[in-house]
Formats: sequence, structure tokens, C-alpha cells
Amino acid sequence: MNSSATAPGATPGSGARPGVAGAAAVLDLSAAELAGAELAGADLGGGMLGGTVLRGAVLVGADFCRAHLKGAVLDGADLTGASLVKAVLDDASLRHTKLDGADLGSAELSDTDARQASLRGARLHGAALLGTLLQGADLTRASLKETSFGTVVDKHTVVQGLSGSVYGPMTVERDGRRDEVGGRAMELWLNGRGADVRVIDPDARDITYYAKIGEGRPRSSPRGVVRRRFLDGVSYDEAFTHNLRWEATEYLRLYELGHNEVDHVEITEAEVDAFVAAVTAKIGEQP
Repeated sequence: MNSSATAPGATPGSGARPGVAGAAAVLDLSAAELAGAELAGADLGGGMLGGTVLRGAVLVGADFCRAHLKGAVLDGADLTGASLVKAVLDDASLRHTKLDGADLGSAELSDTDARQASLRGARLHGAALLGTLLQGADLTRASLKETSFGTVVDKHTVVQGLSGSVYGPMTVERDGRRDEVGGRAMELWLNGRGADVRVIDPDARDITYYAKIGEGRPRSSPRGVVRRRFLDGVSYDEAFTHNLRWEATEYLRLYELGHNEVDHVEITEAEVDAFVAAVTAKIGEQP
């Protein structure tokens, strides 16, 4: 493949998503061998790339929005300026991967191996980095906002200019052992190395919960639950979804504007916890 080649299955000039025969089709490159492929600017949004090997691929400016890359191998790939908004990268390998200026807003990177990766100037707003390995990674001037930063870092992790707000704790690897640090200790570790990061105290958040109700769906068995959180005077609305996580929603704002007829009622955190537990158990029972 050369740098001017279109992605597999795309018709030049057609504007179609790679490998998509129709608007409703889904690109499926699961477990494909694409090491070294030149796919700069490719539209892979929403694609199924679980286990796909893209080692050393050129993916500058590529669109991976909402793509499923669980277990994918992107070691040494160049994703400079790529969009990975809401992409699933759980268990993926990103060792020595270049993600400078990439947008990983609300991306999922649980148990992802990003050792020695370059994330200079990357945007990680709302991303979930849980168990993510960042030893030796470069996060110079990366931007965080309510990012779940349950990462593993070490003295070689570069955080100069890293800024924003995070949820901890993280794990610091040193002298052959791993120590969990959170709160003020986490801030001191990061900011002492040139970052400007604030660790959010989850108990200090101002949160109001609501149950979506209606005919046949009382408060005890709602259609769903939403919450409004305030951080530094700014409100954030989220709904607990079938992805088993809190995700952004426009429900409350649309209701306030008179564009949403689904009613709601304020509920307690205990009621929310019960709803979340019930939904989680129900989805867990599905094949």
C-alpha cells in the first residue's frame, strides 16, 4: 500500500466509509493483518477492529471515532492528529505508538499497554484509563478533563505541561514495587514533575440524580437514570447506559427547552445504586 491508497473496500471519490457497501453497513476488519499499512486520513469510524494488527501503520489524521479496537496491536503506529473519540481500546497494545495531538475524548483504555507511547498534546477529556500502562510514556502538554487516570506510571513517564482534572488513584512503579497514590499525594507526584493537574475528590462533587418515569414506569422501576454534576461551576449531564457507564446526555437540557416529554423525578444516590446494580446484573445474564 502507498500513502495515496484508499482504505480496503473504499471507492475513490465516493465518500464511502472503507469497506462499507451502504450507509448502515459496518466496517469489519477484526483480526486483520494490516502491519505497515498506509492509511493516513482513513475513515474507520465505528469500525470493528478487535485484534487487528496495525503495527507500524501510518494512520495520521485517521478517524477511529467509536471504533472497537479491543486487543488491537498498534505498536509503533503513527496516529498523529487521529480522532479516537469514544473508541474502545481496552487490552490494546500501543507500545511506542505516536498519538501526538490525537483526540481520545471519552475513549476507553482499560488494561491498555501504552508504555513508551507519545501522547504529546493529546486530548484525553473524559477518557477512562484504568490499569493503563504508561511507564516511559510522554504526556507533554496533554490535556485532561475529568479523566479517570488509574494508570501505572514511573520516573520515566513525562508529564511536563500535562494539565486538567483527573480521578485517581494511580499507581507509581519504583524500585521493583508498585505504590498506589491518590488525592494530594497524586497531585504532588504529577505537579512536582511539571504538570498542572487537579485530582478530583469524588466525595466533594455536587451531584443531583433523576429517574426517568412515565406510564407503567414508576420511580421504583424507571426507564433510566440521569445525573447532573457541577464541576467548577459548570454542569455536566450524564445517563447510565447499557454500556454500563455514565455517558453524556442532552436529556435534561432538552427537557428544560420543552423538547422532551419524558418526565423525571429527583431520586437518592441509593436508588441510583440499586438501578445500576439491576441493569448490570441483567446485562450480565445475556448471552
